[in-house]
Amino acid sequence: MSELPELFSDLALILVTAGVTTVLFKWLKQPLVLGYIIAGLLIGPYFPWFPIVRDHESVEIWSEIGMVFLLFAIGLEFSFKKLKKQAGTVGITALTELVSMCFIGYLLGKVMGWSQMDSIFLGAMLSMSSTTIIAKAFEDLKMKGEKFTGSVIGVLVVEDLAAILMMVILSTMSVSAALDGKELMMSVLKLVFFLLVWYVGGVFLIPTILKWARKFMSEETLTVFSVGLCFFMVWLANKAGFSSALGAFIMGSILAETLEAEMIHKLTTPIKNLFGAVFFVSVGMMVNPQVLVDFWWQILVITIVVVVLKSVSSGVGMLLAGDNLHNSVRAGMCFGQIGEFSFIIATVGMSFGVIDDFLYPIIVSVSIITTFLTPYMIKAGEPMFHWIERKVPESWTSFFANKEKSIKEKSGNTVTMRTFVLNQLKTAILYAAILLALTLVFFSVYTPIENHQIRPYLDIIALAISLLITSPFLWALGFKHDLDAETEKMVKTNKANRRMVWILYAVRFVATWFITSYIFRHFLDDDFWRTINVQMDDVIMAIVASLAFLLLLRGLSPAMKWYERIERRFLENMNKRESMNSFIVPEVLQENFALAKMPLSPQSHYAGLRIRDCDFRSSYNASVVSVDRADEIIDLPKKDLMLFPSDEITFIGTEEQLARLKPLVEVEDDVLIKERPHSNVDIHKIVLDEGNRFVGVTLRESDFRNAYTAMVIAIERDDNFMLNPDASTLFQKGDTVWYVASEEKAQELVRCMMAKQ
Repeated sequence: MSELPELFSDLALILVTAGVTTVLFKWLKQPLVLGYIIAGLLIGPYFPWFPIVRDHESVEIWSEIGMVFLLFAIGLEFSFKKLKKQAGTVGITALTELVSMCFIGYLLGKVMGWSQMDSIFLGAMLSMSSTTIIAKAFEDLKMKGEKFTGSVIGVLVVEDLAAILMMVILSTMSVSAALDGKELMMSVLKLVFFLLVWYVGGVFLIPTILKWARKFMSEETLTVFSVGLCFFMVWLANKAGFSSALGAFIMGSILAETLEAEMIHKLTTPIKNLFGAVFFVSVGMMVNPQVLVDFWWQILVITIVVVVLKSVSSGVGMLLAGDNLHNSVRAGMCFGQIGEFSFIIATVGMSFGVIDDFLYPIIVSVSIITTFLTPYMIKAGEPMFHWIERKVPESWTSFFANKEKSIKEKSGNTVTMRTFVLNQLKTAILYAAILLALTLVFFSVYTPIENHQIRPYLDIIALAISLLITSPFLWALGFKHDLDAETEKMVKTNKANRRMVWILYAVRFVATWFITSYIFRHFLDDDFWRTINVQMDDVIMAIVASLAFLLLLRGLSPAMKWYERIERRFLENMNKRESMNSFIVPEVLQENFALAKMPLSPQSHYAGLRIRDCDFRSSYNASVVSVDRADEIIDLPKKDLMLFPSDEITFIGTEEQLARLKPLVEVEDDVLIKERPHSNVDIHKIVLDEGNRFVGVTLRESDFRNAYTAMVIAIERDDNFMLNPDASTLFQKGDTVWYVASEEKAQELVRCMMAKQ
């Protein structure tokens, strides 16, 4: 028999230790993530008084898988549409925090006497927060539904994207000791390009595939399919030079727009919990007590800077973005840690040999300590706000409240020439990205052959297929010029506006012409013309042929109709999950109202009550919009409707009020597995002898159920069993009657049945 791989014993050690510590921390009412870290410390290589993990490489792979599932789960609960609404708040907060911490980290490194590159890398590492740690803390503390948590996750997403660019900057500086602006710009364009293509393509294709396959989907197939999509995007992200975590998050956010999102989240949660446990335990395994001793004062100083100044810079960023003091303080307290991207940045510096060896273990130690403090920092957000509120003048809190209100009022839907230009540019960038992605696919798939007789025909066929597939987007980029009423009014009444509109349309047409020429020239290149013995300049021919094609395309309605179908399908997929609600809250009201669907738990005190008897309006100012019960949806239910367990209730209210109501509707059991109370009910039997009072009596006439609280489950007659006998069954002499009853009732029944008539 072959020897068992060490991975099995390591996983047993990891999961058993994690299970024991998390139960202990649950009993102590502490966040579970801290239990995982303690478990990692106990079984790590630096704690010799406990069995240690041996196969570190396999555990690191499992840890990477854990990070993938954690980011996938975050994506499933995330909405890019919500991020778009919060773009101002999220962008300003992330920029403030990133710039501040990079500068503070650099100064701190110089003050401690570190080298120039050590200080630069320290600033970069201190600017990165941990998405996985904060998300896990929100989950443990039951805070995921609160308004400020959405902004926090949005800032973390922006930070993760910034980390990719930061690694490009640090890599070029490590090699040349200077910043290559061209490479940085290409990295930014590459990031934007892939995000656009992946998201737009994913939202169009994946919900469409799921819609077709829905009737064939079981829990098993949906789990396998969704996890497969997750790892496919991880692979794509890795091939494009991005992190696996980013790929998992993007796929999660794409699936979040589908009807299957809630079911996928439910099915993949156990997988996430398993691999996530390995990830957090592996973080704890990196704790080296000797490093804490050797570099104690540097670790202490950096930890204080991270906990205090990182929280302050993030909170100030939220205030600058126009959020109120309450949300800003609570959000700022979430960022007092550094995360996994800091390790990656440190690894970049070590691989180029530009930072000292001591920096990596110091950063790891600071990360572990701040990770341990994160749940307590988040919980301290509310008391910190009340303390600040008491200390600062009342005019300050009024100022920030009024600032938030004024910013919301300014961010209305008023159409200006500036918004029109920005919308045109965004539209052009989107179409250009899609066209570039399609052309790259065509160019990589089609490889010209050496056969000179067949090649011209194959080149023309490949060109025709490429133009056929790209024509809807070429038409949209070059000729789709829908103007709403307000913009059209601006154009008619102002000559400068009219000139600007024509310039924009001309730019879009030229961009379309350039892309089309690029496609023509790729397929009909110099080799093509030489093959057919024609002496022509391929550039001129591509320009002329592409212009002719575009003029033809301008009058082709099939391309227009095809594009409109694609756009309609995309918007359907994008809004499908929201459309399942009774109605969609208009954008102008979304600052103040939100819809939330909550399953009613059997343990909730609202279960069994009529809507009129619930305090939804009086205590939480929330209204019931609809009740989803089995296959029935009850819109605008009447006040006398009784709420049953497992009803899915859709509420409308503010995000803060709904977050307060949610724990009372979705009540979680304190105990997962409950023991059944002891019962003395058992199965008994009795034989009907001659003279028994029930011989010749039907089961219905015997009144077993009502008179004796007993249920007959079988009658044995002539070695045959009658299971669950009919009420009209007649008892006969010699029958063995099997019945269920309590011991007391069984004895009473025996006495009665044996009584002589």
